Amino acid sequence: MSVTLPESVDAWRMVSARRSFEGTLPIATLSRLGGVLAGTDGLLQYELDFGRDELGISYVDVRVRASLALVCQRTLEPFMLPVAVDTRLGLIRQERDEAGLPPDCEPLLVAEDGRLNPADVIEDELLLALPLVPLNPDGSLPDDVTGHEPDPAGEGRAESPFAVLRELKK
Repeated sequence: MSVTLPESVDAWRMVSARRSFEGTLPIATLSRLGGVLAGTDGLLQYELDFGRDELGISYVDVRVRASLALVCQRTLEPFMLPVAVDTRLGLIRQERDEAGLPPDCEPLLVAEDGRLNPADVIEDELLLALPLVPLNPDGSLPDDVTGHEPDPAGEGRAESPFAVLRELKK
């Protein structure tokens, strides 16, 4: 197991050697990811395990844990979203090889020379894990924006829109 992440590896050699990489990576080093985040402070934890399954299919298991700063599209306030990626990528040489992958295996097209950038793989998986529309689960709009006044006692509730139907039914 290696703590340092090389800039580039030979995917097929990593599979043959059943190589693993584990460590932390500054979020700021991932430029494409940084472009969609509210901030690039912090570290992410990663594990990459190369191998071959019982069917002889070459793969890399990618596990990443990070807390990413996003902008809530409801409140427009930044918030931290914990992201966990745990996926198996089947290494393929040509697009037609994708049909031979098991259903739980996503395809990863490897360059003809076998070169693979592990940081790019991590970044791709994090980008895919981000929500299309980030919403802070703890966030809500202020009352002055929604026009609703808090009604803690439940008094003054508006009548149900179905009350008219109830009257017609009588």
